Amino acid sequence: MVAAPCITFIGGGNMCEAILAGLIKTGHPVSHVRVSEPGAERREFLKSKYGVDTVEDNNAAITGEDDGDIVVSRGVTTDVVVLAVKPQVVAQVVRGVAASLCEVKPLVVSIVAGVAIKDLARWIGGPVPLVRLMPNTPALVGEGAAGMYADATVTETQRAHTEYIVTNIAKEFAWVPKEEDIDTVTAISGSGPAYFFLVIEAIEKAGAALGLDADAAKRLAAQTALGAAKMVLTSEDDVATLRRKVTSPNGTTQAAIEKMIELLVPEGVDAGVRAAKARCVSLSDEFCML
Repeated sequence: MVAAPCITFIGGGNMCEAILAGLIKTGHPVSHVRVSEPGAERREFLKSKYGVDTVEDNNAAITGEDDGDIVVSRGVTTDVVVLAVKPQVVAQVVRGVAASLCEVKPLVVSIVAGVAIKDLARWIGGPVPLVRLMPNTPALVGEGAAGMYADATVTETQRAHTEYIVTNIAKEFAWVPKEEDIDTVTAISGSGPAYFFLVIEAIEKAGAALGLDADAAKRLAAQTALGAAKMVLTSEDDVATLRRKVTSPNGTTQAAIEKMIELLVPEGVDAGVRAAKARCVSLSDEFCML
């Protein structure tokens, strides 16, 4: 088992809190977590709820020092920096902590969508191991999925540190061999919850239009989606076989599936996933200009 690393979060938003809550719940020492967050109210909330050190200064969070004075976590050295800021400010934030990163040389795990490792490395300006991690919002309820890509300098211990973090937010996760695969992960599981929300919303509206109470339709649709997903993850059958098994000849399910195919639902889903990946690529191109 990997020893508990000291983890510093740059950015204290929802995804930071999802990871933080999982870490604390599974016994990660609060002395080995610190959070840098510009909002005073948010800092106080995270500190009071989870008992971790919170600071405004990103560099102090990484080094544990402010002008030579220990200010957080009794000077525990940062092993992992989780970069959890909004894409609009990522270049500014990374450049602002570049000197501290080059001094401490922690593993940097970026969960910022669309930001390539080459751009992170350019903004840092020195040899720091880098991982791109793409979680998704179901991490907030302990049901996340995630993909990870590591650059060539990441050690086996640092990969283990990444998995140590990811297991607190993702039920399913995988390392991908090429960085461009992270764009596909983003298109499938990063953006994917919204696809299923769209389907559940459509089923809910159809049920209500056919006379069901709207809340009952929503709960039935959501539980059906959850149950179907669990069957996919636990069955030895592939997804196409599971679909065939529930589709009786000339039955109600066949009627529904045939209509959906007629209306090009599968093609629409495929096109949507491809559009999401294309947007990831274009975002990466935009970050190249910063």
